[in-house]
Amino acid sequence: MTTARTSTTRRSFRGIAVAAIAGAGIVLSPLPASANSGGGTATATVAAAPAVAPNAAAQVAVDTALAQVGDPYVYGATGPNAFDCSGLTSFAYKAAGISIPRTSKLQSTFGTAVAKSDLQPGDLVFFYSPVSHVGMYIGNGQMVHASTAGKPVAVVDLDSMPSYAGARRVA
Repeated sequence: MTTARTSTTRRSFRGIAVAAIAGAGIVLSPLPASANSGGGTATATVAAAPAVAPNAAAQVAVDTALAQVGDPYVYGATGPNAFDCSGLTSFAYKAAGISIPRTSKLQSTFGTAVAKSDLQPGDLVFFYSPVSHVGMYIGNGQMVHASTAGKPVAVVDLDSMPSYAGARRVA
């Protein structure tokens, strides 16, 4: 019982801290992500502090996505306590006041195309052909995403993901 209460208290505090600090323009360091439990090639890492996003909306989206690290992956979930990949990105941008399409396929056609070499925090990064996965670039070669069942929302190295398909800037 104590564990559940502690987790709820910690989560509530984390959300309050994100709202208060994000509004002040301070960049939050993500919590350490869980290690990959096997089965995939992408591994979670303990992330360095994300780079500063190019504008306030992108910063809110990054901070919101990072605040979900550790939340469970659930297919079709759009938050606030569980997510699939595109549910996480649409939830994060909704917090920033920007409505984006719900699915990774539709998100991959929204906004402006960005070269991998020009990625900025807040850019959406896509994988596979046809596109079937999305994450959010947070800077320093890392992204946050909800990858698959059994793995929580995590920060990983962008290059640890297979089949990079492109990126879009929405803010």
